[in-house]
Amino acid sequence: MPKRLKLTRRFPVAMTNDAYRRLNRFAQEAEITPDEALTFIFEHFNSVTDHENLNHRLRLFKAELPERKA
Repeated sequence: MPKRLKLTRRFPVAMTNDAYRRLNRFAQEAEITPDEALTFIFEHFNSVTDHENLNHRLRLFKAELPERKA
């Protein structure tokens, strides 16, 4: 029997327009809501990400942060 999907945790999220559009596109393609899409991504984080690529992209993102915040 599958686990019940009970969305009990809510938090304010700020994201870039690009990230917001990508989340909504993923949810639309998967025919689920954006809340369900985020739940899916984080519940299955290790299986939907490539560890080496994630670390590389994270280093690039962190290096760009000061410029992006300016």
